[in-house]
Amino acid sequence: MSEELTNLASRWRRLGGALIDGVVMVVIITPIMLISGVLQQTATGQAMSLGQQAAFGALGFGIFLAVNGYFLFKKGQTIGKMALKMRIVDLNENLPAFGKLIVMRYLVFGLIGQIPLIGGLAGLVNVCFIFGKDRRCLHDYLAGTRVINA
Repeated sequence: MSEELTNLASRWRRLGGALIDGVVMVVIITPIMLISGVLQQTATGQAMSLGQQAAFGALGFGIFLAVNGYFLFKKGQTIGKMALKMRIVDLNENLPAFGKLIVMRYLVFGLIGQIPLIGGLAGLVNVCFIFGKDRRCLHDYLAGTRVINA
């Protein structure tokens, strides 16, 4: 196996990192949803309005950047990737350009994910790409990145 493939982070490690990042976001966003009344609204079966969805989507992305932006800029890592000793690199194993990393890797799929039906399907296709030989999700191909062991 080539050096390039042996240094790739495992699928399980990447899943663990994504789960850690997700838990961090839930811990932060849940109290905001509680205070705003949106949690109670959805608990009673009322759908969020389009405006609420847009506001919480933007808020979630802002929180993600506040929590992970510095680490992504300096090290190519989120909290979950740091915890499990992984980092995001470009195809030459350099730190990716921050703007390209944020927009192509995170924002594009975050926006697509907000589209009813299409968003869920796109998210599924995105993560299924990790089962390829290169262990890269669709967002990795779009951003020209891969995740390696740190």
